[in-house]
Amino acid sequence: MAPATHGGNRAAIARRLGCRPSQLLDLSASLAPFAPPLRLRLPLLRALLGGEGSPLRDYPDRAFTALRGTIARLHAVEPEQVLPGNGAAELFTWAARDAAAVGTSLLPTPGFADYGRALACWGGRWRPWPLPLRWGERFPAPFPLEVPSGLEPVALWLTNPHNPTGQLWSRASLEPLLERAGLLIVDEAFLPLCPRGEEDSLLPLVARHPNLVVIRSLTKLYGLAGLRLAYAVAHPERLRHWSRWRDPWPLNGLAVAAGEALLADPAAHGRWCARVGDWVRREGAALAGGVAAVPGLVPLPSAANFLLVRGQTSTGPHSLEPLRLVLERRHRILARDCRSFPGLDGSWLRLALSDRRGRQRLLRALAREGAFPQPPD
Repeated sequence: MAPATHGGNRAAIARRLGCRPSQLLDLSASLAPFAPPLRLRLPLLRALLGGEGSPLRDYPDRAFTALRGTIARLHAVEPEQVLPGNGAAELFTWAARDAAAVGTSLLPTPGFADYGRALACWGGRWRPWPLPLRWGERFPAPFPLEVPSGLEPVALWLTNPHNPTGQLWSRASLEPLLERAGLLIVDEAFLPLCPRGEEDSLLPLVARHPNLVVIRSLTKLYGLAGLRLAYAVAHPERLRHWSRWRDPWPLNGLAVAAGEALLADPAAHGRWCARVGDWVRREGAALAGGVAAVPGLVPLPSAANFLLVRGQTSTGPHSLEPLRLVLERRHRILARDCRSFPGLDGSWLRLALSDRRGRQRLLRALAREGAFPQPPD
């Protein structure tokens, strides 16, 4: 079976395993484990009750005026520099149209396969930009790559912190790339979850660099993958083009109401980010220590809410595909199949951070099975 491009396939896997989705511990999707805050639940409840002015009854504002203003105030940018999207995936599609027009795209590998999917929509060309698969434990780190000569103009695609490695790169080391790139697309979906991550955001550079696009998502931070809500911050003219290309109503009324409710109070948003960052720090250290105690499993340092884990023996890399299948079929634990990341193979797994109960469940399963169990029947 071909590896899934995305994690979070809980319903489909539950059908295949003959169990309820609630019985699965999904560590294939990296989401904050907390219930949505009250400031989100109350507006959504009012919306569901319907009535005059309900976001369920009326068509959404096609300009997203209120939501764009809310996001702009949060990040101290102009509303014209903001474009909400139906999840980051929709915004990648429009960024890829611009990237295809620039020329060749460089995609750090291993990396998220959805960038290649988006480029393929427009016949865009891309080349792998191999990352070293060894790095230190201190973050933020300097960006380790240089733009190859003879390829300009190019479009550069970065995820910071990087998916699937968890590396966090400093703003100072990324800023020089803006002088070499025809277009720099930075996916910061995981950045608000990192302790002090905002210090390395490229959002403050957008006003000075029309070739910069920064994409943010509320999916990971608030655990709202089903709502589909993200936004791009970029030059206003670029975003006006995207608005003309896209569907008339790409966001539904509930998503718009959720975004306004979650981001209207910068102080409350900051407290939520601090809470999530504290969780990432605590659970990341606890999970890494527990995984490292299993002979044959090597967790790599990560600033994000996931760990990239290598299967390693004295003779070299070892496949973790049997372990992934055993975790799924015997223990109802879903780990991310890393074969879908260009540049990785079956000797790697990505494990999302969970709450304490989820971590203990995973570590009990690893202690029972070991790193290299016999493949399940």
